[in-house]
Amino acid sequence: MELNQNFLTSLKLYFGHKKGYPYDIPSLSNVKELSFECPVTFFVGENGSGKSTLLEAIAVGMGLNAEGGSKNFNFSTHESHSTLSEDITFIKGYRKPKDSFFLRAESFYNVASEIDRLGGDIHQQYGNRSLHSRSHGESFLALMENRFRGNGFYLFDEIESALSPSRQLDALAQMDRLVKQKSQVIMATHSPILLAYPNACIFEFSHQGIKMVPYEETETYRVTKDFLMNYKHIQHVLFNG
Repeated sequence: MELNQNFLTSLKLYFGHKKGYPYDIPSLSNVKELSFECPVTFFVGENGSGKSTLLEAIAVGMGLNAEGGSKNFNFSTHESHSTLSEDITFIKGYRKPKDSFFLRAESFYNVASEIDRLGGDIHQQYGNRSLHSRSHGESFLALMENRFRGNGFYLFDEIESALSPSRQLDALAQMDRLVKQKSQVIMATHSPILLAYPNACIFEFSHQGIKMVPYEETETYRVTKDFLMNYKHIQHVLFNG
């Protein structure tokens, strides 16, 4: 696959390998190199498969805060991120992003609190209101609509946890806007809606390592489709033995 020159950071990761966490996660212990060749790349896989761990390492390796935010966010409420970023060699493209942000669902409250602490004109970048004054999902979309300016590098970690299905469609539209503005997006997700973004690269994390798969072959798609097509039978199996 040829690299798309419309996005900014043509990452190629080379992994070293040590012992202990997170190097004992099967998907990470079995990979030596990853290339990012699409404007949008998804990480999919079971809980604990290493998706968020790798996404966090990429964020830290690119100079972003481990808990989320931009390069200007230096706060830390709990030092829990792994040392994986220190054991990855980043080969970047020749174009540098003018904007970058790590949107992490599990620690977004801390990011919103840091924005309030900074105060001043910073709220203008987030819709002129404290993100704490909005619902979780509304604050995510306000961030995407107002703060993400394009020509950027954006990391999203399971943002569907705060978004209804219809709001996930809104998030897809915002992602497409960013791509058309020559941005690159890497997202860890369990959402079959977000995962349906066209022409994305999808990396599936498993005990066998990390491999690229088509949308229809992801477990996310197959399990969701099977449930929606056969939910009465699945209900019977689950609840009636």
